[in-house]
Amino acid sequence: MKHVVVVDYGMGNLRSVSKAAEHVAGNHARIKVSSDPARVRDADAIIFPGQGAARACMDHLIETGLEHSVQQAAKEKPFLGICMGMQVLMDYSEENDGVHCLKVFPGEVTPFRFPPTQPLKIPHMGWNQIAQTQDHPLWHGIEDNTRFYFVHSYYVQPADHSLTAGVCDYGHPFTAAIARDNVFAIQAHPEKSADAGLQLLKNFIQWNGTP
Repeated sequence: MKHVVVVDYGMGNLRSVSKAAEHVAGNHARIKVSSDPARVRDADAIIFPGQGAARACMDHLIETGLEHSVQQAAKEKPFLGICMGMQVLMDYSEENDGVHCLKVFPGEVTPFRFPPTQPLKIPHMGWNQIAQTQDHPLWHGIEDNTRFYFVHSYYVQPADHSLTAGVCDYGHPFTAAIARDNVFAIQAHPEKSADAGLQLLKNFIQWNGTP
């Protein structure tokens, strides 16, 4: 049975993510929420969910010793980042006057900025379509341009555009999902995205980390 750890870094929607993962896992995987670096290192797969502020996230990861175990997991095993769990994979976030992140991938996290002539609300909140820009096992059974649920004020700008696995439009196109080797991350919340979100989580539980 696969052992999947949902990383607890003191913030975020851990219960809804873990319950959704348990629902789709059935008897194929055991889902555990943990803040123990050793459990993260020993897991077969990692889900790194989250919402909130980048600085608070990084501070907690460093204080608890989770920083290095999460970085190592992103190199070695199936890894799903959700919302903040996607953003902190980058080098740097502009949030809170600038925060150095996990540096798994080169890139920055930037706030939405709209001119007065384009008065869109921030945060970007609600249902929006994701256009799939690369084939990936986690898109299996999910139609292109399917709607997912978003809540965020910042978005990822990867330095390497080939990382982008999905694009959403809110005032302008932005990267809504990234994928490279054993890592897949999505800005939207699959645990709040009805059948499509559950399918993505099911795909992750079944995924062996091969693109």
